[in-house]
Amino acid sequence: MFDVIVIGGGMIGLAFALELSQKKNCSIAIIEPNTCNPPINDSFHSRVSAITPSSHEYLVSLNIWNNIKRKKAFVATKVWDQNSHGHLNFHAEDEGMDQLGFIVENDLIQSALFEAIDSSKITIINAKLDSLLKTDIGYTVTLDDESNLSCNLVVGADGSQSKVRNLVAIEVTERDYDQKAIIANIVSEKPLENTTWQRFLSDSIIALLPLSENKASIVWSCRSGLADELMELDIDDFNQSLSEVVEYRFGKLILESKRKVFPLVERSAKGYTLPNLALIGDAAHNIHPLAGQGANLGFSDAKELNRQLLENDDKPLGENLVLRKYARARRLDNELMAKTMTGLDWIYKENNEPLRWLRGFGMNLIDDSPMIKSFFQKQALGKSIK
Repeated sequence: MFDVIVIGGGMIGLAFALELSQKKNCSIAIIEPNTCNPPINDSFHSRVSAITPSSHEYLVSLNIWNNIKRKKAFVATKVWDQNSHGHLNFHAEDEGMDQLGFIVENDLIQSALFEAIDSSKITIINAKLDSLLKTDIGYTVTLDDESNLSCNLVVGADGSQSKVRNLVAIEVTERDYDQKAIIANIVSEKPLENTTWQRFLSDSIIALLPLSENKASIVWSCRSGLADELMELDIDDFNQSLSEVVEYRFGKLILESKRKVFPLVERSAKGYTLPNLALIGDAAHNIHPLAGQGANLGFSDAKELNRQLLENDDKPLGENLVLRKYARARRLDNELMAKTMTGLDWIYKENNEPLRWLRGFGMNLIDDSPMIKSFFQKQALGKSIK
């Protein structure tokens, strides 16, 4: 019998379990079929997150930040538009900060979280979830080796294709963008200036996230047909196309890793909770990668769920009213971010002349208005998330 069983041992599931074990005396199991401790190579991994100050503070509070072996601070974010004269420039100095955030490889965050796990408080079980059965006090969890575990609270942190969500029949709304994201690591001829860069094009959006002075992770979000064409290009032709879409601002860009591609779909669970069960991270919601906010939203879910459990420590673990407080606290932020990304995606896909002019005017208006720009920057920094 466990107090809490977390399904999913990725970044968000590990963070939730680690914080709970640090602050509450309870028994916790993490169910994960793959390794929770990914191997770390000398070369950069291409799956990265843009960690906001809010998420940075959270990871510091878990005492794992200094154990993340590589992280690149960025002090500015610059956005420019192919089809208008519009541009946006955000800088840490505008908010009196040392940096706007950090680009960190997901595997390094996960590895640091894993290393902080106390095996006397958290049991990691390498198995797949098979079924869930509701009981009077919580759930019976059956694994693929036919073993049964019981708990008061199940936390689904098992990603966008969440089996927890499917087994308990929580419905999902989906929006297929008919787009794919190409991710890879590149080397640039000119320095990236400790800046994240985004350029909006007629048929795609390209983002460069700095890993070092001359290396970056790219996220190239394209309509599906274009993504397929780009994936078929040989390396030299892809390098040329990539360099051209950012106007050779960084000189020649050269692939340093394999290209990976995945479809872009926005998903939102219609409910985040049931009695004795909660969803966090991509199991509850996943959004367009336009602003790199996915991991940050997930960490905010983990933090908020723990806050509600700890503030209501006098109530039974898994109490529905407590879990619903978590859901109410997080749904607005998550859905606002999702709808904002969908809206931005639509605005930049439409390329008729009046809208192009309006788009450029709006970007420059924001850039020239310190108060408006500060508002948008605070949203991106996660300052609205308590």
